[in-house]
Amino acid sequence: MGTMIEFARGDGGRAPGYLAQANSGPESPGIVLVQEWWGVDERLKATADRLASHGFNVLIPDLYRGRSAATGDEANHLMEGLDFTDAATQDLMGAQNFLRDKGARRVGVMGFCMGGALALIAAMHDGFDAASIWYGYPPAEAGDPGKISIPVQGHWATEDGFFTINGVDSLEQRLKASGVPHEFHRYEAQHGFFNTGQPGKGGLGHYHREHAETAWQRTIDFFDRTLHK
Repeated sequence: MGTMIEFARGDGGRAPGYLAQANSGPESPGIVLVQEWWGVDERLKATADRLASHGFNVLIPDLYRGRSAATGDEANHLMEGLDFTDAATQDLMGAQNFLRDKGARRVGVMGFCMGGALALIAAMHDGFDAASIWYGYPPAEAGDPGKISIPVQGHWATEDGFFTINGVDSLEQRLKASGVPHEFHRYEAQHGFFNTGQPGKGGLGHYHREHAETAWQRTIDFFDRTLHK
């Protein structure tokens, strides 16, 4: 089980986060895990704990500062109040620096939904060593994904009503054209297929066990290849 901590943002401010530590010690590779629009709920903390069980030190920046949502309307309200650029360049980078300061030589970033979009924005800036994106990408004005220089893995739902598969195709074309190392996986599922929550309880009811577990194992394999060096 992890614990809530405070860490320094890139601008020197302070931010809360959930830290899950691997038994293998502080020099284990790090992962900054970025929340869905629901917030840092118990399911996300359990995901961090699960990553830690695979030998990664994991920090979730609490972007909503202690708030979370149960319904889509609540989550949308919280997300609309979030400064994406500030979150990606200050909270996420501060979390990465924290893990490095504790001993991690390599640090990846991973995010779901809104967190996937933020993780991709963070990957456009220097600092991280690998990125695993789960069904979320930022708008074009957030930056050029062709400038990414680290390995990127993507997990996408073909029936996603929030982040369309056409948008995924365009993103992949940009990465290919720029020579960005990447692997994209598409699943016959709906948005949020990893989230077990039901509507009104921090989820959409789109959980797909088989695809969730396949994507999870691919993620662990990806981070094993890119961070254990």
